[in-house]
Amino acid sequence: MRFKFHFIFVVFYFTAALIFTVYLRSADNRIFYKLCTYRAEQNRLKQQLGGKQLRLENLINPGAASQRLGE
Repeated sequence: MRFKFHFIFVVFYFTAALIFTVYLRSADNRIFYKLCTYRAEQNRLKQQLGGKQLRLENLINPGAASQRLGE
């Protein structure tokens, strides 16, 4: 009878450990997915900012800006 309780305890312990492991892996996958999403969004915003900076630099001609400052 005592062996049966030990066996049930060991089976319960390993089952709980496996469930916890699966939970941690799914949480890790969710965090990794969010991190990749944030990095992609950050790169997109950096590219958008770079494009806007180039357009601004094209609109502002350095020669014209220095001529206006000289007046």
